[in-house]
Amino acid sequence: MSMTPEQLLASQKANADTLFDLTNKAFEGIEKLVELNLTASRAALADAASQTQALFGVKDVQELLALQASLLQPLAEKSAAYSRHLYEIASGTGTEFGKAIESKAADTQKALVSLVDNVAKNAPAGSETAVAVFKSAVSAANNAFDSVHKAVKQATDVAEANFNAVAATAATAAKTAAPKKR
Repeated sequence: MSMTPEQLLASQKANADTLFDLTNKAFEGIEKLVELNLTASRAALADAASQTQALFGVKDVQELLALQASLLQPLAEKSAAYSRHLYEIASGTGTEFGKAIESKAADTQKALVSLVDNVAKNAPAGSETAVAVFKSAVSAANNAFDSVHKAVKQATDVAEANFNAVAATAATAAKTAAPKKR
């Protein structure tokens, strides 16, 4: 039951292709993160400059307090937007990795089932019970993998829903916390 050199070479090539694809996806995620941070830094610098100019124009304490209050809501909204973008980048990159892992796992499962079938066909007489036990073990392992995969997917969906709820609540709280102009 050994692999031919061509099969081994094809398997190694497929693994190398997967590795390079995943590496490219990781770099794409890093590029998006760097771009997000540069954009956020530029915006923060521009905001700091305009806020400093506004601070220099303050004439009394009332104006200072109003200026300070007016800065809180945009800051909270920008923080929530940054967190959302950061989450989207991480989630997208994680999804790409998940798809690649699922694909490889599916290929491995198919190869294992094929191997088990091949062994069963070529097994010596009298080994039917051992082959049946082995097939049952492989089937149980595949079912366990599927169950774990479904549980992880469900947990990821719940985490995403919770993140979105927290972000929405924070944005709403920032809007209601900002004092109204009189």
